[in-house]
Amino acid sequence: MNYKNMCLSVLAIISLFLYQFISSDDDHKDKIISVADKKAYFHKIILPAIDEIFDERMLIYKEIKVLEKNNAISEIQLLIKKYNSANLKELKQRVYPHPKSIAIAQAAMESAWGTSRFAKEANNYFGIWSFSEKDDRISANEKRGSKTIWLKKYSSVSDSVRDYYDLIGNGKAFKEFNRQKLLTKNPLELVKYLDKYSEKGAEYGNELTKIINYNGYFGHDTNL
Repeated sequence: MNYKNMCLSVLAIISLFLYQFISSDDDHKDKIISVADKKAYFHKIILPAIDEIFDERMLIYKEIKVLEKNNAISEIQLLIKKYNSANLKELKQRVYPHPKSIAIAQAAMESAWGTSRFAKEANNYFGIWSFSEKDDRISANEKRGSKTIWLKKYSSVSDSVRDYYDLIGNGKAFKEFNRQKLLTKNPLELVKYLDKYSEKGAEYGNELTKIINYNGYFGHDTNL
């Protein structure tokens, strides 16, 4: 092989290497864009629903405060009964909506950013189980022993978010969380009290903290 041909061969090898490197880098960029697109689509679906239900609960909470100020005892008693509360203090704890940042982070985690089968087929973005045959529901692809796991099926994303806020507000397992949410507006403090939401226990709060921090979800909590 003469010198000229050798140089041409070397250049060809270098060109091939550069092409493969650039192509590999483009593929990597595509994957990053794909993740960004997935998150953008998830936010497009979940944020309006969370805004809607948050505003619903905040309006009720403000109405309760007005009734309390006016000493409207009979109206307050009706609401206490409606929300199955022991007293006015517990009523306010149950109704007051927790930070949106927490709801977004939980929806992201429980639905794998809206890609889970339960989110796609049942509008279930929070992994909420069904324990009644009267519920609209779908089965999971796994069992607990011989028992089928069922998850609730919702007619809309808003219904899913509404049921999630009701579950948190009324659940005995979240009593301390509901007490704390009237004492602090810091979502990173509050997620520590959601250890009962998942079998992960305390680690669940740590994972929610990472999602909130990484995605800058604090910006959604300005109206607390």
